[in-house]
Amino acid sequence: MNNKILIALFTGILLASCSSAKKTTTDLAINLPIETAIHLDKVVDDKAPVTINPGRFTVETVTYRLPKVIQGTYSISNFGSYVEDFKAYDYKGNEMVVTKTDTNSWTINDATKLDKITYLVNDTFDIEQEGGIGKDTPFSPAGTNIEANNYVLNLHGFIGYFDSLKNSQYKLDVTASTDLLRTSALQNMGSKLSDDGKNTTSSYFAPRYFDITDNPMMYGNMDVEEFMVGDIKIVLSVYSPNKVHSAKSLKETIFKMMQAQKTYLGDINTTPRYDIYIYLSEGKETSPKGFGALEHHTSTVVVMPEAMPKEALEEGLTDVVSHEFFHIVSPLSVHSEDIHYFNYNNPTFSKHLWMYEGVTEYFASLFQVSEGLVDETSFCNKMMGKIQMASQMNDAMSFTIMSENVLKAPYKDQYLNVYQKGALIGMCIDILMREASNGNRGILSLMKELSNKYGKNKPFEDDKLIDEIVAMTYPSLREFFDDHVIGDIPINYNDFLEKVGLEIREGKVETNYILMNGAPIVSGDGQKGTIFFTDMVSENSFWADNGAQPNDVIKSINGTDLTMLNANNVLQGVFSWKPGMDVEVVLNRAGEDIVIKTKTTKTYTIGKGILPLDDATESQKSLKEAWLKG
Repeated sequence: MNNKILIALFTGILLASCSSAKKTTTDLAINLPIETAIHLDKVVDDKAPVTINPGRFTVETVTYRLPKVIQGTYSISNFGSYVEDFKAYDYKGNEMVVTKTDTNSWTINDATKLDKITYLVNDTFDIEQEGGIGKDTPFSPAGTNIEANNYVLNLHGFIGYFDSLKNSQYKLDVTASTDLLRTSALQNMGSKLSDDGKNTTSSYFAPRYFDITDNPMMYGNMDVEEFMVGDIKIVLSVYSPNKVHSAKSLKETIFKMMQAQKTYLGDINTTPRYDIYIYLSEGKETSPKGFGALEHHTSTVVVMPEAMPKEALEEGLTDVVSHEFFHIVSPLSVHSEDIHYFNYNNPTFSKHLWMYEGVTEYFASLFQVSEGLVDETSFCNKMMGKIQMASQMNDAMSFTIMSENVLKAPYKDQYLNVYQKGALIGMCIDILMREASNGNRGILSLMKELSNKYGKNKPFEDDKLIDEIVAMTYPSLREFFDDHVIGDIPINYNDFLEKVGLEIREGKVETNYILMNGAPIVSGDGQKGTIFFTDMVSENSFWADNGAQPNDVIKSINGTDLTMLNANNVLQGVFSWKPGMDVEVVLNRAGEDIVIKTKTTKTYTIGKGILPLDDATESQKSLKEAWLKG
């Protein structure tokens, strides 16, 4: 998905210590870590016990919080909703009075007597189904899983912070069955075996609370592959509950993708290690349903359907993981003060989601055609799909205003447009820069220049970024930003595509097996619990050639019965079908079963597409080559 967060507000009003012994104010300089522990060996009913030992406080009142909002999601998660049985104890072992001041916060008086805090954490995956904890349920890749075979440890769901100690060091102990594999990018300080040999406690170090939120872990019966892409160590962890896929089977795709990304980025990439955690959802009621990924500085957590065919999963991972990896450019290297000094419980947001998510999404498509992973037609089809999807959103809304107010109505309902119109904004800026520089500069060179100017430790001033970009580039970008990013004038994409010898027009265009011209070719009957083809199926060459008709009920796809409950999961797989795949689909027409057993072919429809101009000039063709292959 996406990213945003960093914070620093150490006021020195309390002390961090790794023991319960009394300290004096002179111990402030020692900066000993806050001790935290997650007890996966003591899980009951999918609830993990957590212990927090902050050391000796010198103030009478403290507040402990779990995040309301975390980096990369641009939505409310309320991780405090998953905490139960919150208790505080003094140094004599007596339970203290705790006041829950809001969904995510607990205040403790007589804090100078506070020894430790304990509570239970419920996982978010189990509560994603309808009727769960509410509309603010975390996006799956930002969530948590607690089950015997797998633990997804997005640590912001387990470990919180004291208001004035977000810059304090953390020591985290995770105790789990010795049989479980474990992967984490956090610094491992060593492991200790229990006396009976059944459990192992691994100790990790985090320089500050941001590093707790920025370094997920995965424990469980997964498989792990480690390999080098140039000078980057890639650690690929895959949990497939039914062993349909594995890290070994996906390794080559990830290697090829990241090798191409590293070549495309050049010297802009500086991370020595990158962790990829893939959780494959088996489509049960309590399985995660939010497919996609969440980025971190040096890792990403991915949730995808396990039922996806290997080819479809590989394509999906190429799109999703490459997007997250490109976040090392923005906002991880180029970001505003809103991100650098992020407030987890009362956040403000930058105006520049067009860059953080839009340009990142654009890079995830552009690098594939630039490095030869896909052809020009595939790239144009993807951009056309984004134009169609963006047209279904509010196209007359200022992107900067939407971004700054992303948690509020009506703007929050437009967030998904950052991956559609946001990417198209990136495309238009790229073309404008190529035109003004005779093909020599594009949006990647702009982001490299911004990275050199700022970097991960120096935020820019939010209100000044666009002026800086215009000063660094060309006057044509001023008008574009004023009209289409700051302003609310819809973009006429033909004005930009024409510069590179392309245009949007009606014609025979390659399309998708389930989504066509931006709309699905299936619908559902809630009363009957069935999924059926709409009239649009007749305009899809693959389905029409194989005899599918409007109103045909789809009974099963490749042996999986299609229901309202698993439709999202199964149809995600159909969305990712590629030519040359063996498929079997059982339809029901007026009570009679009809079996389509065939090999997929390219599928076409008559509709709008990004197609070459019939009279494109050599200058336009040359600019297109610089744009797509620059």
